[in-house]
Amino acid sequence: MEELIRIDTDCLLAINGWHSEFFDLWMWNISSRWTWIPLYAVLVALIFYRFGWKKALWIVLAFGVCVGLSDYVSSGIIKHLVARPRPTRVEDLEGVLHIVNGYRSGRYGFVSSHAANTFSCALLFSLVWRNYRTTLPLMLWALLNCYSRMYLGVHYPGDILGGVVVGTVFALTAYLVLRKTHILPQDPRAPTWTEYAVMLTVVLTICVICFI
Repeated sequence: MEELIRIDTDCLLAINGWHSEFFDLWMWNISSRWTWIPLYAVLVALIFYRFGWKKALWIVLAFGVCVGLSDYVSSGIIKHLVARPRPTRVEDLEGVLHIVNGYRSGRYGFVSSHAANTFSCALLFSLVWRNYRTTLPLMLWALLNCYSRMYLGVHYPGDILGGVVVGTVFALTAYLVLRKTHILPQDPRAPTWTEYAVMLTVVLTICVICFI
């Protein structure tokens, strides 16, 4: 465990140590949830356009519950159970981390609610929409959000991976509920449980490659 913590810290310092004034501004804005309100509005509009208002209301509700539960479980339950201090709250890293605009965030960091929320949203929309032209940009958006949290020094890579797992689980669950209740059209090409497992593995592998 000590070796994993050391690797986690070294990866964070490598990411956080590569900084500039230009990226400070960009990563600060990317990390802000308010920045992405127009994107959420576009996604909601696309759902209403494709599925009609009756089904769209249920799908949007599923998105709200999915993201809401991802946020609550990560921030309201897991963070307090694990109680792992954020890098910005660790005395040994004081003066070592690059802090942007004095931002240190809350006391605990595992798991990242940013990672959980963005991945639950991106994955669920990708499963609902079923088009690689939207899946790739959304996954890149989620990864960029995750990277910004490490750049700002408020999350270890391990925090991010934990958040990705939480978000992925809730996204897959919400999608399964939408299929079982016939809100989404029955598609023979829809993923099986084996494909769900493969999907989760791919997501985690991408995160490991990108962050470790």
